[in-house]
Amino acid sequence: MSLYEDKNAIFNDMENHLLFDLRPSEFLNQVSNEAIFSQPPFDMILRLKTTAQNHEHHPEGSVWNHTVIVVDEAAKRKGKSENPKAFMWAALLHDIGKPSATKVKKGKITAYNHDKVGACLAEQFLAEFDLNQQFIKNVSALVRWHMQILFVANDMPFTDVEAMKKEVNINEVALLGLCDRLGRGRANIEKEEENIRLFLAKTQ
Repeated sequence: MSLYEDKNAIFNDMENHLLFDLRPSEFLNQVSNEAIFSQPPFDMILRLKTTAQNHEHHPEGSVWNHTVIVVDEAAKRKGKSENPKAFMWAALLHDIGKPSATKVKKGKITAYNHDKVGACLAEQFLAEFDLNQQFIKNVSALVRWHMQILFVANDMPFTDVEAMKKEVNINEVALLGLCDRLGRGRANIEKEEENIRLFLAKTQ
């Protein structure tokens, strides 16, 4: 028998665990098996479990495996965020666009523009609940710009610092970006922290 029949109840429990657990992944792995997770809007998150990633960059496996690691990394650092609630929801939803954006070309898995797709989907997901519009905008903006760490640090053509600065605090992007980079198998924390310093130096 399912413990949840109301979408607001499960949302509230997810938020409490995101904000107060040392390892929110433990609850998320458990609750994702609830029947309600196969229904809108939670099915948007459930799809992460069946979305594969490029093994070279993500040896941890599916987008879900990556996401729960990122959430745990974010839980360690949420005290550094100016808005821990938005930060933790952004950590959970940062790759929500990957199921829609993922393609296989010549045997290679890609997810181009999943940041842009994800920003729209994160907004759609959160709009299902009675939430402040500014909060939804804050989460969506973090999802939209979380890939800029990679783009800026490597001088890639997808960089758009000025547009990013108009929508989100650079330090929040850096904090989420660090968690994202650490949410990978065999992540090197020293290297990833250096990438964050480079990102901040280039965006000041």
